[in-house]
Amino acid sequence: MSKQTPGGKIGAFAVLMLLAALSAGIFGAVHNQLSYSVGPGYFTDFKFVQFGTPPDLSPRAGAALVGWQASWWMGLIAGLPVLGYGLMRAPTTGALWAGGIGAIITVIMTAAICALLGLGAGFAYVATGLDLLTPPANVPAVEYFRAGFMHDASYLGGILGTLFAFFPMARATRLTTAGTPT
Repeated sequence: MSKQTPGGKIGAFAVLMLLAALSAGIFGAVHNQLSYSVGPGYFTDFKFVQFGTPPDLSPRAGAALVGWQASWWMGLIAGLPVLGYGLMRAPTTGALWAGGIGAIITVIMTAAICALLGLGAGFAYVATGLDLLTPPANVPAVEYFRAGFMHDASYLGGILGTLFAFFPMARATRLTTAGTPT
């Protein structure tokens, strides 16, 4: 008789979905620390109002809260198709865990790289002096474009990372380790 992992693949899927949401939320909170550094007005004059951030929070804590609120759900959106594929295709619970952790890391790394590229694009846009985009009236334009480009690029990175995340999951579905609990 083989040992069974508690909860099996369904349990692993549920925990991985929670890890994906938690990872995305933490990414957003940390990401917003950098974007707050380059665009505090983007937060104080725009995002804090948009998200109803309590005024008694410090700006850094507020930025972290906004980051959490704006991104935890991306973990669910990214996780569902990739982890669902793994749930259906992984031969064992261990293979699902391996592919799921690899997939989560892939999405976070892709979003981080894209966020940094977006930040660079924001700096470049401001440096060119182009006047093609209009920020909200009360937000300093330089701060809006630096932080805003970074934010938009990180969402794009999350979507792109979701596509890339199928690679570690597909690789894990080919794992056939003897003796791995199911």
